Amino acid sequence: MILLLDTSTPVCHVTIYKDGQSSEYEWQAERGLAKGLLGYIEECLGKTDGKITDISGLGVFKGPGSFTGLRIGITVLNTIASVQTVPIVGVAGTDWKEVALQRLNLGEDDKIVLPEYGSAAAITKPRK
Repeated sequence: MILLLDTSTPVCHVTIYKDGQSSEYEWQAERGLAKGLLGYIEECLGKTDGKITDISGLGVFKGPGSFTGLRIGITVLNTIASVQTVPIVGVAGTDWKEVALQRLNLGEDDKIVLPEYGSAAAITKPRK
């Protein structure tokens, strides 16, 4: 089972590939992404009769996009990849899903994915 994740916008996209079939899910995460992402991933896996331990590879959209969204999504998948010892690939571009699947099928593993924001992060300065 391969899981692909895109958290670059307020809408979180999860795609699961299992037994030659794909299932796509989306969630209007908004500000609930950090609190709810792992539960949402588990919910999506459950809809395909799977669980996190069934994942054999992970693909993640690495940018450009929302600073916070990318950071949260990529961190969650990096953690799953590390704990489950499964390969993870980070991909950008409009065809990122296809490229991620190709890379995973070739046995590639980035080990850890870093986000590509597309520009400098707009981080506010502390008020004090």
